[in-house]
Amino acid sequence: MTLRPAVSVPVQELGDVLLVTLREAPYDGAAEQLQDDLAHRIARRPVTGVVIDISAVEIVDSFLGRVLAEIAAGAHLMAARTVVTGMRPAVAITLVELGLILPGLRTALDVDSALALLGAASPARSPHPQEGVSCLPGSA
Repeated sequence: MTLRPAVSVPVQELGDVLLVTLREAPYDGAAEQLQDDLAHRIARRPVTGVVIDISAVEIVDSFLGRVLAEIAAGAHLMAARTVVTGMRPAVAITLVELGLILPGLRTALDVDSALALLGAASPARSPHPQEGVSCLPGSA
């Protein structure tokens, strides 16, 4: 088994929103570090939302699905909302096939839509969000 070094995931501050851009699916160490880093940043200053851009991630497995759900749950407990953006069709299909339930996560097509969703998005410019995404077949 080849061990890959844990690479830190960059987190940008955009006003009261944290933007996480995943360049690839994080491994155990990087995922744990990301969860810890986000929790500390939310606790240190007023953060209303976390945007996680997964547009560069080609494959999502149950581990990454669990990490996203845990980040959303932790952020929610500290009064911040989490939006996942840039989900590829193949990733969405995989999440459904895995039967993953991602409570507390909202989705948006792109980062701009996610930021609008966390701000004062007008109903006329809906980013097509889904809250509490259920990836179980047959759920609506």
